[in-house]
Amino acid sequence: MTALALATSNTVAGPRLTVDLASVAANTRLFARRTPGEVMAVVKADGFGHGAADVARTALANGASRLGVTSIDEALALRADGLAAPVLSWLNVVDADWATAVARDIEVAVPSRDHLDAIVRATTGARVHLHLDTGMARDGASPTEWADLCRAARLAERQGRLQVVGVMGHLGCADDPADPCNATGRTRFAWGLQAARAVGLRPQHRHLAATTATLTDPRSHHTMSRIGAGLVGIDPSRTTALRAALTLTAPLVSVRTVRAGTGVGYGHTWTAPVATRLGLLPVGYADGLPRVASGRAEVLVRGRRRPLVGRISMDMAVVDLGDEPVTSGETVTILGPGADGEPTVREWAGWSDTLEHEIVTGLGARLHRTAVAGTTAPTLRSL
Repeated sequence: MTALALATSNTVAGPRLTVDLASVAANTRLFARRTPGEVMAVVKADGFGHGAADVARTALANGASRLGVTSIDEALALRADGLAAPVLSWLNVVDADWATAVARDIEVAVPSRDHLDAIVRATTGARVHLHLDTGMARDGASPTEWADLCRAARLAERQGRLQVVGVMGHLGCADDPADPCNATGRTRFAWGLQAARAVGLRPQHRHLAATTATLTDPRSHHTMSRIGAGLVGIDPSRTTALRAALTLTAPLVSVRTVRAGTGVGYGHTWTAPVATRLGLLPVGYADGLPRVASGRAEVLVRGRRRPLVGRISMDMAVVDLGDEPVTSGETVTILGPGADGEPTVREWAGWSDTLEHEIVTGLGARLHRTAVAGTTAPTLRSL
């Protein structure tokens, strides 16, 4: 569970990850204005590493009306945290615990006839969203299987076994609005809706657009949009100014002066070209700093960018302080919104040859996490 208790002190001995819920609130309101339909707040992967329950509550209070996750287990965790809003789970094995999902009022996606048959065998009264593969060859029923799935779902519906409340798809190339595969996806989704209606299904919820398509492609908007990364400030299309919600800081464990020629870290991949001062940070790849960013990444020290040098280790990283008169115990900002010059999640993704999504979801459980109610006079709560 991620229910929060009031923190008694703002002093943290080790690395701290701060989640600015005011940013989540602002982003949610922006998306609610961008679409005429409902906003489903997608809080999978612990709310993209930001705390599923906190992100969910904040989004629901600022324009979202529903929640989305991958597994039934993620949905059950939201229920255990006291969230009663409608929630959809869309990635489950055939023999998932469908009965518990129905008992806890969790809607489920149906990507195949095998899934549909398993749900009908396991329980009665499921509220399902038929999932169509709109061009990714990943999750969802293929077009060749779609008509049979719709007919079987309609039969189960007439028999009172379940209710088809939604049809869903996903665009594989939404990050590039001009990519022709988006038009293919929209066309296939429209065809899928027509096929569902032709057998008598009347899905209330029809959703294709996720974060990027919601921002860039109104043609993909239907009755609902699924917003996940956008809630926490990530826009893969880079078209919209969203507010980043994470700040990662860490205190310097120690500071030392080294001579020119001193090798740093495993393999001595960096050697001090001149005498300098090195600071040790108690955070490494086990905490989510990608090792591949070694030799590229920077951090903010006393308002100035300083490079991380040598290889990022499992538990630690070394920063070249130069002539900064920094002492052990001082706080270094590893990443944040960028307003004060600190590296952003986008920069870390660039240094790591990956997506921003991977950076935020990879931040480890050892980090002390706090949720901040707002950027002015914040109330801190321990996660």
